[in-house]
Amino acid sequence: MGINMSQQNTFDNLAFRRALGNFATGITVVTATSASTGQRVGVTANSFNSVSLEPPLILWSIDKKSSSFPVFEQASHFAVNILAADQMPLSNHFAKRSEDKFADVGFTEGPGRAPILPDCAAVFLCERHACLEGGDHWILIGRVVGFEDSGRAPLLYHQGSYSLVMPFARKNGEMAGQPLGDDHEHPLQHYLYYLMLQATRSYQQHYQPRQLATGLRTAEARILLSLASGRRLNHELLAAEVNMPEQDMQSAFELLQAKSFIQCQDGQFELQPAGADMAETLWQIAVEEQQQRFSQFSTSEIATFKKVLLALIQNQTSV
Repeated sequence: MGINMSQQNTFDNLAFRRALGNFATGITVVTATSASTGQRVGVTANSFNSVSLEPPLILWSIDKKSSSFPVFEQASHFAVNILAADQMPLSNHFAKRSEDKFADVGFTEGPGRAPILPDCAAVFLCERHACLEGGDHWILIGRVVGFEDSGRAPLLYHQGSYSLVMPFARKNGEMAGQPLGDDHEHPLQHYLYYLMLQATRSYQQHYQPRQLATGLRTAEARILLSLASGRRLNHELLAAEVNMPEQDMQSAFELLQAKSFIQCQDGQFELQPAGADMAETLWQIAVEEQQQRFSQFSTSEIATFKKVLLALIQNQTSV
């Protein structure tokens, strides 16, 4: 793989951002309240990281152009709310500009009146420790004075879209040294959640490289497939279908328009001929993979499998 050694004057910021997206991170909403005016602010950030255990320090960064920075600059405390997997709407909400982002959001208050969001995976209550300059961002370091840990699965960010945690539990196709199969009975063979994880990972290992070989990330491919069959969707409807943060949606639109895959007319996006061809290619890859993986099963078995999956998705207790 060749290294992109761009000169500073020609550095491709969009390509750089896409490359950074390969590093999976959690998503946080960082909140604070002005001691002088009582103004509350909250911003979505994936720049959170740990710094030190002794003393307990964490950091995150905020764009220098952010209208919320003056509050964070003078607030005595801030809260880092690590979002849970089902809190994607909160991420989108706090990523948008608004007069009062807390108008319809429930919260409690921590030290320095920093808003604490409910049902998060974890919350870190921080005393402002230092503010450092970092290019076009300010780096805020906080000393942790308290925290909550619910253990809920976190919301992740990867390759420009929201993602979920999928834990590893198998090595080299084996479970604790015993391969999967009828001849080797293992307790985990009766644990359906474990088997679903392994099946999903096995499917992805072959399918995802084929999809990525088209030059498109998964979320960008979803945009094209969402617009297939002549559909015209506005920004809001597309965002709901592809599960991308606002900033990454805009970057994806710019990329797809630069490739002449999509165009925007009257606020609605639609495929151009090249985009329709790529959508057909993406759909064919998905269909071929599905046919190959499920060819050994009968129509009735596949129908039952689909029924079980839909029931689980809808949180039904029986099928």
